[in-house]
Amino acid sequence: MAAVTQQRPRARPAHPSGPTFLTYTPNGKQLVTAGSNNVVRVYATGSDGEPTNLDDCQENNTAIAATNDFFLTGSEDGTVCMYSLDTYTYEKMLTRCTLPIRDIALSPDGQWAAVASDELTVKVVNIADTYTVLYLRDLPRPAKHLSFDPSGSYIAASCADGIVYVYKLSTEEPDLVRKVDGLIRSLDVESESSSRAVWHPDGRAFAAPTATRDIQVVSSGDGERQRAFSGGHMGDVTALVWSPNGALLITSASDRKILLWDTKTQKILARYDYPSVINMAWHPTQNIVSFVTSDGELYIYEGFLQPDTFTLLQKPMQSSPFIRDPLAETSGNASKVLPNGVKDKPDARAKRRGTPDSLDDILGPELGDEDDFVSDDDGAGYLDGVNGFGKRSNGHLDSIDGIDNKRRATIHAWQPRLHQSFQPGSTPWRGNRKYLSLNLTGFVWTVDQDTHHTVTVEFYDHEFHRDFHFTDPYLYDKACLNENGTLFSCPPANGNPAMVFYRPHETWTTRADWRTQLPAGEDVTSISLSDSYIVVTTSTNYVRVFTLYGTPFRVYRQKSSPTVTCASWRDYILTMGNGTVGGDGSTKLLYNIENVKRDEVCQSEDIVALTEGAQVKSVFFSDNGDPCVYDSTGILLILQHWRSPGQARWVPVLDTKQLERLASGRKEETYWPVAVAQEKFHCIILKGGDQYPYFPKPLLSEFDFKIPCSNPTLPKDSEDSAVLEGPKLEESFVRSSLMLSLLEDLISSTNATHSQRTELSRREIDVNKSLLQLLNVECREGEDRGMKALEIVGLMRDPSGKMVEAAGKVAGRYGRTVLQEKIGELAEKRLLGIEDEE
Repeated sequence: MAAVTQQRPRARPAHPSGPTFLTYTPNGKQLVTAGSNNVVRVYATGSDGEPTNLDDCQENNTAIAATNDFFLTGSEDGTVCMYSLDTYTYEKMLTRCTLPIRDIALSPDGQWAAVASDELTVKVVNIADTYTVLYLRDLPRPAKHLSFDPSGSYIAASCADGIVYVYKLSTEEPDLVRKVDGLIRSLDVESESSSRAVWHPDGRAFAAPTATRDIQVVSSGDGERQRAFSGGHMGDVTALVWSPNGALLITSASDRKILLWDTKTQKILARYDYPSVINMAWHPTQNIVSFVTSDGELYIYEGFLQPDTFTLLQKPMQSSPFIRDPLAETSGNASKVLPNGVKDKPDARAKRRGTPDSLDDILGPELGDEDDFVSDDDGAGYLDGVNGFGKRSNGHLDSIDGIDNKRRATIHAWQPRLHQSFQPGSTPWRGNRKYLSLNLTGFVWTVDQDTHHTVTVEFYDHEFHRDFHFTDPYLYDKACLNENGTLFSCPPANGNPAMVFYRPHETWTTRADWRTQLPAGEDVTSISLSDSYIVVTTSTNYVRVFTLYGTPFRVYRQKSSPTVTCASWRDYILTMGNGTVGGDGSTKLLYNIENVKRDEVCQSEDIVALTEGAQVKSVFFSDNGDPCVYDSTGILLILQHWRSPGQARWVPVLDTKQLERLASGRKEETYWPVAVAQEKFHCIILKGGDQYPYFPKPLLSEFDFKIPCSNPTLPKDSEDSAVLEGPKLEESFVRSSLMLSLLEDLISSTNATHSQRTELSRREIDVNKSLLQLLNVECREGEDRGMKALEIVGLMRDPSGKMVEAAGKVAGRYGRTVLQEKIGELAEKRLLGIEDEE
């Protein structure tokens, strides 16, 4: 694009040659500059007159920052001084460092100043109380640049070692939450080239210059690289600034160019020729860009944008340029639900959305007013209680029926909070990648290539299956994987309906994969794959069941709606949906289990037992075919007696928050559920606040079941190991009894194999063994524990009488003669078959 031909601003000699800095006050009324001399200049916006000069400042200034009331300067002598913008006088020294200052950043509320120097620690000083100082540590080299995010909660420090360190501020020690390596260059702190991380005004990402002279956008949530502004500069980038609404970006470089970029398309809109530009500032509200050069000259460029690009500056707040914007996508392609339960309506919210400085944003929404948009079509003044003449309407008066208008709006706007649909084993987009499926067979992941996706299927066992990948023009967003094949689905797009695709791993025919399209207007909310059937739940609340090779087998409408998810195992399918509304305003989650082949319903509209506010993170069948649920509180539940209608109950088999590895309190981690197999919970450990696994391929971890019966913690003042041993044995008894019950249900409803019957006998022995060990502990504790000891013997499942006989021997070993006699009486009653009669 050719250079823009328009009236050039005149260069204003502001300071001697050398490093020069500038900043606007947040209200845009004043522009403050500092340089290598001891003069700070304050320019009034819109005035061509001489600036106000402060002649008694320190020399060799290296940084400047300003609020509406004061400004701060940092210098090579290590001091940071504060000056009033009302009286233009020195107020106080904010802080002093032993080495030169390199940058100053003010928090958005103007209460904290972050100060970077040649020291290895960044100070965050309270403006009102300079003795209150926070420190950003863990920097191996000095920080060159600092920047607060728009909320003031995070600071990005561009270090001289070529790493961006992101800290979360707290009332105590700030926490280092992320290191972004390989983004910026390793630069000397005195270099005119920039490595500054500049936050986008919406606060969800920041941009920084790279070694290739591009501008890379990085998500603040996960540190992943998003869109990039590429191919613009031929020299090192010296400055970059977002427009106030985030729709535009301007950059300067040593190639004598200032470039104007469109945030949405990352295309260059205009080029400006100005040499030696080292710092820039965009006016907070007007079409003015100011910049300074290494020659000490200041340019105030009024009318910087041409009319065709000025319209971009007039738009409301624009989103950060994500490859996959998480705000534009919701789980299961369902509409997003706002915190008050109201579904998001993009068209209505766009009309209500203002700039970050609007009064509504400052004061916040009133109760019941979040989404109560009313269109003032006839000019009668319904909108915001103001009529067409700028006067108040009568909306502030009480209603005739005694219900005020705001309460009525709240009543009409309220909707229950729904559990959003999700695909088990799938993760959201992170950058341009996401996992479509994760289980013990392998994993499926996809990469967004803008015009198409590339899908990769990898297996853990390469002896039986070979990895494969393919180009995906349909943009599949859901997948299931098992030993037999891989199932995909894609949403409707570009006038094409939603589609389901199945690819078997091995066939004896030339081609066995198949696709089928859903009816128009129907979207896939979740899919599942078993050894026998394919299940698809849709946005119309239909449950569609196919055979493995594409024959439609059954279609019915789910009673609980909207649908949430599904899972399947052999001939059984489990579906979940939203049910009735509870007292907290959230819907109850209901599930159904049926045997498709026999057309039998095992459980109908039963409730998923969740605590208040909890959400289901994943649902799957164990390797033995028992339904499992992992919820957002970190509890793994398994469904017992689910084959008997009305008898099912959810049993917690593991509370991950009570794992021994977390007992010290120093570890902070969560767990991504993968599977339940061999009485273990297989998962992926997530650290550093991550909510989802990411690339490279994560490692699987496993934890033994541990039913939360009691807290088996030895008191500090106790030296008795029985205090710790007893609860462990009790948990072992409850857990082994549960596993025995699940296996009994399986054997009674299937054609049991010899190995299963052998396993059943072993589990019965495990239950009795736990009771015998528990009896040993009670006998050891003393004669006064005899009642519980006898009760434990009564719990034994012992048709042969051998375990009760062993229990008598345990009592005799410890000299519990009375207990031994009672056990003998119990054995006689069992032998005579009169125990149950009593």
